[in-house]
Amino acid sequence: MSVIRLENVTKKYEESMILRDIYFRLNKDERIGLIGRNGAGKSTVFKLILGQEEPTSGKVDIDPQVKIGYFSQFSEMRGSLSVQQELEMCFEQVALIERELREVGEQLGLVADDGEMDRLLTRQAELFEQMEHLDGWNVSVEIDTVLTRLGFNERSRNQPIDELSGGWRNRAALAKMLIQLPDVVLLDEPTNYLDLEGIAWLEQWLYRFKGAMILVSHDRQFIDKVVTRTIEIENYHFQEYEGNYTDYVRKKKMRKKELDRQFEWEEELLLMESEAIDSRASRKTPKDSLSRKLADNKKRIEPHPVNVLITDIYERLRFPDKLCEVKSIGQTYEDRIIFQDISFDLQKEDRLVIAGPNGSGKSTLIKVLTGQESPLSGEVSWEKGVSYAYFNRMWEELNAKDTVSHTVNTYGLGLDAPRKKVNKFLSMLQFSEMDLSKTIGSLSGGQKARVALAKCLLSGAAVIILDEPTNHLDLTSIQVMEQALIHFPGAVVTVSHDRFFIDKIGTKMLTFDPESGISLQNL
Repeated sequence: MSVIRLENVTKKYEESMILRDIYFRLNKDERIGLIGRNGAGKSTVFKLILGQEEPTSGKVDIDPQVKIGYFSQFSEMRGSLSVQQELEMCFEQVALIERELREVGEQLGLVADDGEMDRLLTRQAELFEQMEHLDGWNVSVEIDTVLTRLGFNERSRNQPIDELSGGWRNRAALAKMLIQLPDVVLLDEPTNYLDLEGIAWLEQWLYRFKGAMILVSHDRQFIDKVVTRTIEIENYHFQEYEGNYTDYVRKKKMRKKELDRQFEWEEELLLMESEAIDSRASRKTPKDSLSRKLADNKKRIEPHPVNVLITDIYERLRFPDKLCEVKSIGQTYEDRIIFQDISFDLQKEDRLVIAGPNGSGKSTLIKVLTGQESPLSGEVSWEKGVSYAYFNRMWEELNAKDTVSHTVNTYGLGLDAPRKKVNKFLSMLQFSEMDLSKTIGSLSGGQKARVALAKCLLSGAAVIILDEPTNHLDLTSIQVMEQALIHFPGAVVTVSHDRFFIDKIGTKMLTFDPESGISLQNL
């Protein structure tokens, strides 16, 4: 039985087409991964389902009996209450029953009249039955489990929400949505602020969840674990693939081959038809003409253009073998030891992944490496002439009045590389020719992240430093970034919880473990 139905839905913004003639059904136990490029219409689909937008034509039907829970990467809880209190308020009826049970218990200890005692005992039994029906006895355990798994310690769960950072308020909003147990969950990048342990727990929660789900995520391994059907928004339409992300990759490749084969036959038939129409040319050299045209078509297909362009841009970069040495560094915050006695060196072609739970010190280590903080002990020694490009800082320092093209073309490798090559690289990061002339201030957050990424990848620095870079990018941009990092001749240091990204680029891992300490291992 379907709980959400889109019937022949088309959505336009003024003259800009977003979705066209969409037919879609979500059954009550389905888990769908919704993928597509930035601007393809993923967020628009959620807005249509939530009633925040109306379709230009067609109809959106939602089963009135279902409760929909929505979480966005921009969801942030606010207020003076603590996270603990906010979650307890989701069970107001349970709290009222508990309060009355306490009152009844107190009265039972004082009453002497048999009739009144019978009345109180009857009421107590009714309240016990209501608690059983609501599973009220487990509420405190459920709240504690959700908050613990999402990384809240005793202090952060009892702090006023307004005193928490944006990332923690975002995580609190996710906790509230999960604890309310909706019938359908719409999840927009739920893993962005979670560590590996939190992601693994959320996977298990969704695995046990009995309702329906639509997920938008850049985390390919997370999609792989939790979805049963994948839908790609492509050319304004839904293209459906049974299975998870791995199934989608395989099936899309097969579909593309079939389309190419179909196109090839259609093209050959059209060429033959053209030859027949031009009877004079057909009588002269029909076979040679056809062969020549087919050969020309094959030449137009360039193998792996991303890799060809990237290796061409990086071709002249030369770096020393040793780039940096970290010697026994330690750092504290408000008398709390964040980390201590960390040592490692950084060689060219190293891909160092820094991993561990939230709050364990990963971002602090990045701040020490980039000079934003001085270590309490030890030192970071960069080799003479070695420079680094820090993605997050480049994003913060983008000039709102500058254009996309000028920002990238007047920095690092952009100064010497032909503008055509740089603009082609930008096109791979999904910037159209029109986008290149836009000012940075007019871009969305995701577009600004892609500008900063392009500037970072084309900086010419010997070391590229990235703190959770996949949080702000769509799948296509992540894939381009991965190829650039694989071919980059220098070193890469990244904090990431994206397991697919880690497996693809990592060569070493520095793991922060609260119990066993900090360890360095080769991947």
